[in-house]
Amino acid sequence: MAGAQVSMQVTKNGVAIITISNPPVNALAIAIFAGLKVKYDEAMKRSDVKAIVLTGDGGKFSGGFDINVFGKVHKTGNNTVLPDVSVDLIVNTIEDARKPSVAAIQGLALGGGLELALNLTLNYLQGCHARISAPKAQLGLPELSLGVIPGSGGTQRLPRLVGLKKAVEMMLSSKSITSEEGKKIGLIDDVVPPHELLNVACLWALDIAEGRKPWVRSLHMTEKLGSLRETHDFLMKARQQAKQTARNMPQHQACLDVIEDGVIHGGYSGVLKEGKVFKELVLTDTSKGLVHAFFAQRMTSKVPGVTDVGLKPRRVSKVAVIGGGLMGSGIATALLLGNINVVLKEINTELLSKGLKTVEGNIRGLVTRGKLAQDKADMAISLLKGVLDYSEFKDVDIVIEAVIENVPLKQTIFRELEKSCPPHCILATNTSTIDLNIVGERTSSQERIVGAHFFSPAHIMPLLEIVRTHKTSAQVVLDLINIGKLIKKVPVVVGNCTGFAVNRTFFPYAQSAQLLANLGVDVFRIDRVISDFGLPMGPFQLQDLSGYGVALAVKKEFDGAFSGRTFSSPLVELLVKNGRNGKNNGKGYYTYEKGSKPKPDLSVLPIIEESRRLTNIMPGGKPVSVSDQELLEMVLFPVVNEACRVLDEGVVVRASDLDVASVLGMSFPSYRGGIVFWADTVGPNHIYRSLQKWTDLYGNFFKPSRYLEERVAKGLSLMLGIDSLVFRVVELNNGSRAEKADQVMVSVLFTECTCFNGVCVKTTLIDGDIHSYRKTFISVGSGDSKQYASHHSPPV
Repeated sequence: MAGAQVSMQVTKNGVAIITISNPPVNALAIAIFAGLKVKYDEAMKRSDVKAIVLTGDGGKFSGGFDINVFGKVHKTGNNTVLPDVSVDLIVNTIEDARKPSVAAIQGLALGGGLELALNLTLNYLQGCHARISAPKAQLGLPELSLGVIPGSGGTQRLPRLVGLKKAVEMMLSSKSITSEEGKKIGLIDDVVPPHELLNVACLWALDIAEGRKPWVRSLHMTEKLGSLRETHDFLMKARQQAKQTARNMPQHQACLDVIEDGVIHGGYSGVLKEGKVFKELVLTDTSKGLVHAFFAQRMTSKVPGVTDVGLKPRRVSKVAVIGGGLMGSGIATALLLGNINVVLKEINTELLSKGLKTVEGNIRGLVTRGKLAQDKADMAISLLKGVLDYSEFKDVDIVIEAVIENVPLKQTIFRELEKSCPPHCILATNTSTIDLNIVGERTSSQERIVGAHFFSPAHIMPLLEIVRTHKTSAQVVLDLINIGKLIKKVPVVVGNCTGFAVNRTFFPYAQSAQLLANLGVDVFRIDRVISDFGLPMGPFQLQDLSGYGVALAVKKEFDGAFSGRTFSSPLVELLVKNGRNGKNNGKGYYTYEKGSKPKPDLSVLPIIEESRRLTNIMPGGKPVSVSDQELLEMVLFPVVNEACRVLDEGVVVRASDLDVASVLGMSFPSYRGGIVFWADTVGPNHIYRSLQKWTDLYGNFFKPSRYLEERVAKGLSLMLGIDSLVFRVVELNNGSRAEKADQVMVSVLFTECTCFNGVCVKTTLIDGDIHSYRKTFISVGSGDSKQYASHHSPPV
């Protein structure tokens, strides 16, 4: 790997300073491990070296193992490329070395980086250990968040250094701690200013080497582990808790098993088992899904034609939010927590007062739960101002409209905003389904109009869906991406269509559940199966939570947009007629009482029976018999099918963006990678054949999409489909134009590409004799959801 190197410098007093360098976070690439072994061997042989200090370049110790290697393993299925780090380097080379080592930590020591520091075993009889750190360094073992366990001795050494309880907490939660907390629990020996770090670390190393501070190796320590009975009891409780909090994820149980092995059979045995289990877990679907989700999330803010054309985000100091209801107050809260001045507008004093109180309550609630310091809460609240008119809008940088889903109302507001806001002000709407062209059709500032779709509760849910029309400027999109990052949201840029990416993809989720219910399947069983799959709740409980008014409004939008392939059920209308409104009034499919979990309400069953009678789709009037697996597939395969249409129409930049949106917006289980990744894991062919079968039985709601059919016919994965699309060449640089866009078809491999507003510069088109056109206008999809394709695609 270019840039990955290990250097060594020997001081006059005999300390070898070994430095890891692999920007930006000094990831432990295979070349780094090899370099460490070479430098340690050299230091051991040199007579002028008494001790060693290990540090990282650029103000960071190490961010851990280079997980790009995981991607290679997942593609090939070959885990032999993973180095036997713990035994070969850390035990044999470092821990059993004749000269002591001290870790000088700054910035971060995460995963394999922290394990490397743990293994610099300078623990002496009084229980101290020489890991010297600068202030505020982040320390943690987050490997379980990638579907594996610490693989370089962390499962064995951390419990021996900080105690079993804290070690298990750190590993199973994947949360980091600061160096200051590390010092309190015995993980860090001293915290010193950055400019003193290397000097203090060198002095520590010499003290140990010259006998002023004796050491023992951490694998031999047992005093912080407790008795075997205590260990057994604690790990049993930890296993039970992990079953509840980490369902369907094998790495949590595996981690606890490896820890217990080391306690019973000794640290060296535990290290050997750790290495074996680590390599097994890398090959699991869980690790594949989590690693995919990890990389996918880091790609969402890279938008061709927006983030790669030299634009800079503009400064945002003041934002106006229109509407102080659930969404508006949540959006205002998120902005305030990002230290942005907020003006909250309502139509009367009563609603304004309620909205302001909700915002303050959101912030105070974070303080109560220990997630926000009191002084920061006070500062955030001081940035909020409530208004009843547009007088404060004259200097706002962005307005986010968050009123009810009413087209005439939104159109009126945007017309007023155009008159009241400065020319540079971004005009954003939080609509979840309405076409942006309709929202802004009465304005002349189309380039400033964008969707800023938050998910409820807006100050907690991490996704920000940024919706652009074909007229939205790249600068506006870039600014909104930047705002998303400022308020700690993950921005996903999508195209304009009914429901956009997330709600569009998942509209069949509720409808397929309704279809099953009307086929005679128990609604509570449907919820249980979906929950067991990994979603936080099933479709009927989710409908209770969001409210039936929302369900009816959304259904109307999708029925109108996608006529002929939706399923219409009278069930929700019947529930409303019966006086039910879900959690809002405590009565829905479930009953809701304060302080207790939702309970199935059996009195809803006659209403469901009435719906079945009215729809009359049960074969022979009898409930269908389906297994739990087929039930799951009948709910989720239509979602995959709609995801295929979203990909086909170019609504998202890349397929992995839809995976991120499904995980962060709909709580699709991250360990399954996202809706598209999971579909590829299941197999497009199986999905296609299942949908065909259900189409024959139950109608066009299940009809396979063209995209899915094409992928199956060509033997392509769904993920690969959007990353190597066949593009239609619309206009070439020599001025020629095809009479029809699909007269000229080329397979595109972008080798060097800079794209802006549909113009692709320095693009190589590979298909026979077509090569190197200077400007190529390319588009994919149709209608309002058409997106200019400017995708950097890998060779296939």
